[in-house]
Amino acid sequence: MRVQARRRQFPLVRRCVFSPRFPLGAVAWYSRPVQQDLKNLTREELIAEIAKLGEPAYRVDQILSWIYPQRAASITAMSNLSKGLREKLAANYSFTTLELVRKQGSHDTTQKFLWKLSHGQLVESVLIPASLALYGERADRHTLCVSTQVGCAYGCKFCASGLDGWKRNLTAAEIVDQVLAVERHSGIQQLQAVLQSSPSHDSGTQALKHPGTSSRLINNIVFMGMGEPFANYDNLMRAIRIITAPWGCGIGARKITVSTSGLVPQIQKFADEPQQIRLAISLHGATDEVRLKIMPVNRRWPLKELLAACDYYAKHKQRMITFEYILIEGVNDGLDQAEKLAAIAKRLNAKVNLIPYNTVEGLAWKRPSEHQCETFYKTVRRHGATVTLRIEKGHDIDAACGQLRLKTEREPGG
Repeated sequence: MRVQARRRQFPLVRRCVFSPRFPLGAVAWYSRPVQQDLKNLTREELIAEIAKLGEPAYRVDQILSWIYPQRAASITAMSNLSKGLREKLAANYSFTTLELVRKQGSHDTTQKFLWKLSHGQLVESVLIPASLALYGERADRHTLCVSTQVGCAYGCKFCASGLDGWKRNLTAAEIVDQVLAVERHSGIQQLQAVLQSSPSHDSGTQALKHPGTSSRLINNIVFMGMGEPFANYDNLMRAIRIITAPWGCGIGARKITVSTSGLVPQIQKFADEPQQIRLAISLHGATDEVRLKIMPVNRRWPLKELLAACDYYAKHKQRMITFEYILIEGVNDGLDQAEKLAAIAKRLNAKVNLIPYNTVEGLAWKRPSEHQCETFYKTVRRHGATVTLRIEKGHDIDAACGQLRLKTEREPGG
């Protein structure tokens, strides 16, 4: 008698990434139960999950309040939930909480955070303050640079993120928790410092009592950290929906920028999204010949196709694109590139952000002199384009993408 094999009681999950540098072992099969992560769920999804547990609907807003405004680090910390509900949540759902491995601050108050994920891999986030306010007091606006992948498969020649290849995509929960974790480790401490210096400061007192309101530390988000955001498109967009939701992080879509190396199909798809999210393009070369030296992705999607996709985005969104342009000595800092860059930006009504190269250990390139950077900037401006030259923030803390992670992993015992 033939015995039929018993079917597995849990799904098999396949993870796969297609990229110009497809890494060995990039297709992984996991044969273990897949638990939903509470930080991966929208409010509507959480309503359905709570109903399955037989709990009343009002529990949903209690849970969301603990996750987002109060930035709870665990299910156990949700003290106004019954012990029985906390046990049910812990048994049925995971709860991503990034572990802080290292935090570095620089003289301009830029801070870099190195996080350990549940499987021991490392990712980075960078908190960047606005320019100092009047009289030199601490600025009250902060931008968080967020990672979307462990490593990167696209091999941009100036970037440390891809030196060890691509490992995996981050989940939406891991993306969202970078925002929450930075505020857990920085926001409240800064408010406490305000209270210590001015105990009668009413707004500071209220912020500590209600951490979801005036204690908001992060005002802007740029997906410009480790990894190519558009190579993790679905998780990226789910994270953005949670970050922008009023029940979530509550950061407006217009305060969010996604930076891509130039994945044309995803740029077009992004243009069709309903939210008004900003787009930045890692250009770094105004001709195919120069850009290909820096950006291997240009082989797959050359400038003609990339700029057509940018035009599609600009017309659909009626929003200004930003071209990020890292200045590298002797590679792309010639004045002929400045003139061509200005022409591209003017045609698309785009803004140019010039960034002096951050030295990366293991890469031979150097940043141009201050004089050359200034000359390049003036040339772009003289040819009629909107352009900025980035003021240095974080050059002394391994602030280029992936540097702190590589440095930590290569330390003895790392």
